[in-house]
Amino acid sequence: MTSRADLLAWLNELLQINYTKVEQCGSGGAYCQVIDSIYGNVPMNRVKMNAKHEYEYIANFKVLQNSFAANKVSKPIPIEKLVKCKMQDNLEFLQWLKRFWDQNYGGQVYDAAARRKGAPTDTPATVAPLTTGGSRGTLSAGGVRAGGRTPVGGRAGSTQPTDSVVVHQLKAQVEEMNGHLEGLEKERDFYFEKLREIEILVQEMLENQLDESQDPTLKKIQAILYSTEEGFEAPAGEAEPEDEMF
Repeated sequence: MTSRADLLAWLNELLQINYTKVEQCGSGGAYCQVIDSIYGNVPMNRVKMNAKHEYEYIANFKVLQNSFAANKVSKPIPIEKLVKCKMQDNLEFLQWLKRFWDQNYGGQVYDAAARRKGAPTDTPATVAPLTTGGSRGTLSAGGVRAGGRTPVGGRAGSTQPTDSVVVHQLKAQVEEMNGHLEGLEKERDFYFEKLREIEILVQEMLENQLDESQDPTLKKIQAILYSTEEGFEAPAGEAEPEDEMF
């Protein structure tokens, strides 16, 4: 099995980057470009190699998923684990990717920098944003600065410049949280549209079948789509599923 040091040396040489830890692969950019080195058809203009936020990591992995589908790569991508930038999860995926590359790379010359078209490749953080811990002032899931209170220097000797620094830090945190929220909203809307399309398709298929011959699998899918958790109430005025017209 390839060691971490060997994997990083291979990755840095192939992609002309300077990763120092396997965890940095959790941003997804390097994975995308390894696949691009094999097939040459990954839209690298959509890959953010200097991603700093988890929603940017997820966007990179969406590109990777689409590339897997386009090139008929059946390997599942554990996105939720990888974007947390944990060493073990990314090590396992990188080891698989190295084996896949060894089996499929055609030996052609690959100019990684040219494929990125000059896009910045700042080394990603080794800890995913919005997680507890770390010493770089990231936010926890609850919006509290990791490690406790925001440092403000000597409290007794606090001055206006120090207050300005604190305000700047808080504004940066708010911007980061807003960016994260925007990413979550895009993710929510994407999956809602997919579920809505499935709902309409199932409803149309059931309407075209006689009651006694309706496909039980379709009925189960419909039941799952319309199931709710205990205590959930549908918004006022929302039509019941059986009354909907398509």
